[in-house]
Amino acid sequence: MPDIPALLERFRRGPELLAVVLTGVFGDEEDFALPGKWTIRQLVAHLADAELVGGHRFRQVIAEDSPTLMAYDQDAWVRNLDYAHRKPKQSLETFRRIRAENYELLKALPPAAFERAGNHSQNGPMTLAQMLEGYAQHAEAHARQLQETREEYKRVKGRK
Repeated sequence: MPDIPALLERFRRGPELLAVVLTGVFGDEEDFALPGKWTIRQLVAHLADAELVGGHRFRQVIAEDSPTLMAYDQDAWVRNLDYAHRKPKQSLETFRRIRAENYELLKALPPAAFERAGNHSQNGPMTLAQMLEGYAQHAEAHARQLQETREEYKRVKGRK
């Protein structure tokens, strides 16, 4: 069994990591992207919506017996949910609020609850502990990606 308190702490800190990385982002930097990647604006909107999906999945696994956790087409969400016009500060605040609600739900669970599982439509069986770790890693990975994007933006802008 993974170290649930440590995973919960990593999960809780996700919005803080993003807020630090996003400090000072404004103007055309919001719409800068690494080649073949989403813009900073799109990444933050993705995190907010992915956290909403995560909250639903957590609740399914906690409340239902072996629920099916449906995959979704994240690229279609980026295209069709107007990620290109979402305000990064609002997306970050949405992510922060939903993550806080999810954290409050998860931290109150008994250890045995983290062994409950759902069946992901693409990845197969997943325990609540595995989902918690995945969502903690999700914010961390995108924080690194945002940092790399910001560094490249500064490099490119410095050449002009």
